[in-house]
Order: sequence, then structure tokens, then C-alpha cells
Amino acid sequence: MVPADTGVQVVKENILPSSMLFPSAQRVKRSSATLLNPVLQKSQEDVDLLFEFLTELEINKNLKISVKDQELASMRVAEAFDTLCNDVIPKSITDIRRLNARLSGYPGMLKKEDFERTILTMVYAAYRAAQSQGHQKDTWAESFISLYKVLKHDLMFPSSQTPSSQRTL
Repeated sequence: MVPADTGVQVVKENILPSSMLFPSAQRVKRSSATLLNPVLQKSQEDVDLLFEFLTELEINKNLKISVKDQELASMRVAEAFDTLCNDVIPKSITDIRRLNARLSGYPGMLKKEDFERTILTMVYAAYRAAQSQGHQKDTWAESFISLYKVLKHDLMFPSSQTPSSQRTL
């Protein structure tokens, strides 16, 4: 028997877990038995520090990302930054396109860790675009622009939701 229509509409939420956006964050790091799920932004001070890391960013020929400034690099949070940049964010154009596809279908606002990881992926795509030529440059630039659009949309999410500014606090 089919129940009578009660006039109540049931809506199923289609929320992707964070591990679906950045699956590498759920892997065990080879050098330890802990999960790779670092989050840098726990306070406004952490956000400021992340900005400092980005101004001191260095990417070597093997595409390993590090902080140039030795004093900054020696900080405990720099280890989490290193893990995020070298073990969590996608680095191949295929993986970044896959991330873009998942992000474009993401309902609601991104979690702060996903927002942070998307920014780092966008920075990486910008670097690769600047270092590439011809068709590869265009491909990396398109990925950068797609990530930018996702982040812009997230920042402009309707005001009835939690403001983006609260994501970092």
C-alpha cells in the first residue's frame, strides 16, 4: 500500500564528505601511523600564518612545495602545511579537473579545510600555468580559473547561510 499524501515533502541532502573532495587527506602517511588530515586554519593567527607561508612559497623541479624562510619552515604548523601541499592537494591536471568537477556539484558552503585545500590547489595551478607554455599553459590556466570560480561562488553563498568570514575562526 502507498501511504496517503501528507503534503510533507521529504528532501534528501546530497552532501559530499570532505574525503570525497580530497581523498588523499584520508590516507595514512608513510612515515607515521597517523591520518593525513591536517587543517591549518584554527584561528585568525593561523590564517595570517598561512598567508606568510604563501608569500615564502618555493616549488622545486620535482614539484615539492616548501617554505623558503627557515624560521617559518621550522614552525610546527609548517609541517602540516608541508603535508597539505605535498601529500593532500592534487598535483596532476587530471586530478585537479576531477576536483573541479566534484566542487562544481558541491551543495552549500565548503568546509574550512576544503576551502583551504582548494586555495592551495589554486596556488599550485597558478604556479604551473606560469611555468608552462602553449597548450599546457592554457590547460593549467583553465584549471586555475575554474578553482577561482568555485571559491568565488563559495564566498558569495547566500547570506541566509553561515557567512564565509566565520569559516576561518
